[in-house]
Amino acid sequence: MSTPGSGSDPGPSLTASEERTWAMVAHVGVFIAAWLAMGFLCPLIIWLLFRGRSEFVRRNALESLNFQISLLIYTAIAVVLVLITFGLGVLIIVPLIVIGAVAAVVVIVRATIAASSGQEYRYPLTIRVVR
Repeated sequence: MSTPGSGSDPGPSLTASEERTWAMVAHVGVFIAAWLAMGFLCPLIIWLLFRGRSEFVRRNALESLNFQISLLIYTAIAVVLVLITFGLGVLIIVPLIVIGAVAAVVVIVRATIAASSGQEYRYPLTIRVVR
């Protein structure tokens, strides 16, 4: 919510249907943004636009954003490990990345389904960077 005189009006509250729709988009929209290797953009934009209008959308977008940031952190760690081992880490990292990618798709779909039902979903192995 905005404070009086802050100049930012969050807009009217969302209906329950709109809340579920935008919460779903916060999760499933990462597939579109992922084509640009920026999966965090969709939940970030939704969080920035709707955090003052719907607590449900805010929580879902924030959860999705933190999951996407966690994936970036894990990817950076994998790259560093490959570089440190002069490429030998690829033998371990590539299978882990494939398993991780499949697992990420599964949990994103589960989160989207939960949001469409009006439920909360907590991603596993997520570092809560943004609060």
